[in-house]
Amino acid sequence: MSITRRTFGALAAVTLAAGSVTLATPAAARTEPLQLVAQSEGMVWNAVAADHGRIFVAGPRWSGSTGPALGLVTADGGVAPYPDAAWNAWRPGTAADTAFVNVNSINLDGHGGLWVVDTGAPSFGGDPLPGGAKLVRVDVAGNRVTRVYPFSSDVALPRSYVDDVRFNGHTAYLTDAGRPGLIVLDLRAGAARRVLDGHPSTTAPTDRPIVVDGTVVRGTDGNTLKVNADPLELSPDRRWLYYGPLSGPWSRVPTQALDDPGLSPAQLAAQVRPWADLPPTGGTAMDHKGNLYFSDLAHNSIARRSPDGRIAQVVQDPRLHWTDALFLDAHNTLWLPVPQLDRAAPFNGGISRIHFPVQLFRLTLER
Repeated sequence: MSITRRTFGALAAVTLAAGSVTLATPAAARTEPLQLVAQSEGMVWNAVAADHGRIFVAGPRWSGSTGPALGLVTADGGVAPYPDAAWNAWRPGTAADTAFVNVNSINLDGHGGLWVVDTGAPSFGGDPLPGGAKLVRVDVAGNRVTRVYPFSSDVALPRSYVDDVRFNGHTAYLTDAGRPGLIVLDLRAGAARRVLDGHPSTTAPTDRPIVVDGTVVRGTDGNTLKVNADPLELSPDRRWLYYGPLSGPWSRVPTQALDDPGLSPAQLAAQVRPWADLPPTGGTAMDHKGNLYFSDLAHNSIARRSPDGRIAQVVQDPRLHWTDALFLDAHNTLWLPVPQLDRAAPFNGGISRIHFPVQLFRLTLER
């Protein structure tokens, strides 16, 4: 596997393959707002996190990705298993509770933790294996797993696809893109519960197809692909959770209500409100001002929704074909993994049409 990466602080690009190094001119880098950071001939990464000069990447097993489930981009042009080989050594028939079965997303909490969402199901649309669906915390200073939060069978249901996570103090909120619903996890007690299970706000509508390059994306059954609760973000003041199916629209619900286990399903549902009618998106990130950045799958672009509801295109490029989980770092830089998931085998009659190399870009935003 060869990697092309760009250093964090410099504008020169470094191509690393088989021991050779080639530098791009700084002038060329300055003219490109969309900067290529890394590219892979085998690993299909749909998630990225950047921390103090280190780049973490992850990708789902069902995409046909080769290499580690979670990896660290290395200076020699490779991707090293992270935090170690054992956590990346799962194979059919082996224990699913102490290894990554199918990583769908990663996130940093700003307090030394890299969090890994494992769907626990090796195939797209399959059932989570016993102990497989889990949230894992990795200490990035010590490079070791410090906590595993397994989801029981009444939280990660048959056909559940635990998708993404956001944090509010000692509480984590996760979306279930397979069986529509949200998961609320008490990080101190380790207790998780499903909420808004099957609610319209977490369920993909039938009249909003996912269209990429003018083509409707279809699932393994040949029908229009439907992805339930998928993207989610917290308002800067942590009062609201915004979420929706991949195809939209988005809703919002008070975090105070989510955090109250005493509310009945009907009482919680009564507090859900429409929020934003966004198009199909592969990934999102929200800044401290409440600007929502999202990948517009239909137009190979990144757009911004301002707090007042206005939407503006930030960048459009044919290389941004199904940009997935965005990551916004402390320097106001957007990291953009481009896994081309609509071209993966499950959505193309079992034949992968992914165009290698798979790429990772970054985009510095205005402050």
